[in-house]
Amino acid sequence: MDDSHSYLMEDPEESQRLVIKTDVAAVRHQAQLCGIGAGKRVLDVGCGSGKVTSILHETVQPNGSVVGIDFSRERIEYAREHFGNKPGIEFRVMDFTKPLGDIGQFDFIWIRFILEYFLKESFDIVRNLIPYLRSEGCLCLIDLDYNCQSHYQMPPQMEDILRKLTALMIEQYNFDPYVGRKLYSYLYDLGFRDIEVHLLPHHLIYGEVRSSDHFNWIKKLHMASVKAKDIFKSYPGGFDGYLDDFVKFFDDPRRFTYTPLMVCRGKRPFAADGSNS
Repeated sequence: MDDSHSYLMEDPEESQRLVIKTDVAAVRHQAQLCGIGAGKRVLDVGCGSGKVTSILHETVQPNGSVVGIDFSRERIEYAREHFGNKPGIEFRVMDFTKPLGDIGQFDFIWIRFILEYFLKESFDIVRNLIPYLRSEGCLCLIDLDYNCQSHYQMPPQMEDILRKLTALMIEQYNFDPYVGRKLYSYLYDLGFRDIEVHLLPHHLIYGEVRSSDHFNWIKKLHMASVKAKDIFKSYPGGFDGYLDDFVKFFDDPRRFTYTPLMVCRGKRPFAADGSNS
């Protein structure tokens, strides 16, 4: 990975996690809400493993194309190997916190589950993407609000650990669990036109837990143990004790877990002279 960035979830198995946790039907629905369809050119910013990029590629057929960009060379190599063997799909190593150079312009720019990892830079990332939209192009911002924090009926001592973890991730790791509520204002403040906002459930987990959700959440906890070892010292049995109790809670079909998802889209702003070119 580019040394100029510190990705909260960096791990040798991150590409696998991203593939496993991707809900194909949910991505298709979100793309539909954004208006993405056949024949369009789409930029997938922070494409990671390339799984979502491949779904977008299917969505814009026939005659459409998708470019996936990420600053992780490892994940771009994974994406090329697993999803890059079709015409109309391309993966590039690029730092999307900086100007993108000669990548061209797009009908849609899609940035999903990325801004949450860039608390300080998120607004600038959105602003810097404007030149890469065609005159009637749309920017699609998709991210979570109150991320990973809503569980019923989690014991108070376990909830306290989650609150401490959240505070640490905000303070030390540039993580924004509340970015979802900011997306509309980003588009509004930048002058985007015809803004639409959709609120959907995410992490909607009740009854028997799916294996993909189980893998994703346990992986998140293991990453938290690496980033925040000291927080678990106050819990009986330390991290191992917390992990055992979380698995018991999470595997209980009575448990209810959810996170709100915001899907925001807006058309490219008009320039100061009244044009949108």
